[in-house]
Amino acid sequence: MNLALEAFTAQSQRWPRSGRHILAQFDAGSVVVYQAYRAQIGRFAAAHGYFGEGFSLSRMSWIKPNFLWMMYRSGWARKEGQEIVLAIRLRRPAFDELLAAAVPSSFDSRQFSTESAWKQALAGSEVRLQWDPDHHPSGAPMERRAIQLGLRGKTLEKYSREWILSIEDVSKFSRDQGATLGEKGLAGLVTPREDAYPVPGRDLARRLGMDRES
Repeated sequence: MNLALEAFTAQSQRWPRSGRHILAQFDAGSVVVYQAYRAQIGRFAAAHGYFGEGFSLSRMSWIKPNFLWMMYRSGWARKEGQEIVLAIRLRRPAFDELLAAAVPSSFDSRQFSTESAWKQALAGSEVRLQWDPDHHPSGAPMERRAIQLGLRGKTLEKYSREWILSIEDVSKFSRDQGATLGEKGLAGLVTPREDAYPVPGRDLARRLGMDRES
C-alpha cells in the first residue's frame, strides 16, 4: 500500500475530540480522499487511475477525506455496492479549490445572513458541503464532525480525470482491519495516518464553519 499507516490508538490521541475538523492524509502536493463503489466502477478506476466504466457524471458524487467515516459508511468494505473502497490521491490545490467552492447542503445562519442568500449560493455551486458526526471504529457517533463533499457538473468531470494523481484499491486492507477490530479490539487496529488539515486562510475556515483545534 502507498498510504502511510499508524496505530489507531496512537493517532487518535492527537485528534480533536469535538468540533468541525478535516482529518486527512496529506503532504505538500496531495490529499487523500475515499469513495466506495461496486466492483465494475471501483476495479476500473483502480486499474486505470481515473473514473470511467460505470461511473456517472450526471449524479452527485461524494468524497470523504476521513478513512474511519468511510469505514462506517461502507461497513468496512462489506456493504453491498460498496465492496471496493478506493483511496484517491488528489492534487492538493484541487482539494483546496473544492473547499473554496463548497456550499453547505442545509441553511446555516453562521455562514449566511438569510436563507435566500444561501439558496442563491447553493444554486451557483457545484460543490456541496456536509458536516456529519464522525464515528468511532465501533460505529458509535462522536462529538467531532467529519466533512464530506458532493461534486457535480464540470467540477465532477475535472475530479474524475484531471485532478487525480493515483487511485489505490484498499478494500482488502479495509476488510482485514475490520476483522482485526472484531478479534483484537482497538489495540490491534491500524488505519491510514491522518491529521487535522490546515485550510488555507481563516476566512475560508470560517466560511466552512470549522472550529479551531481543541
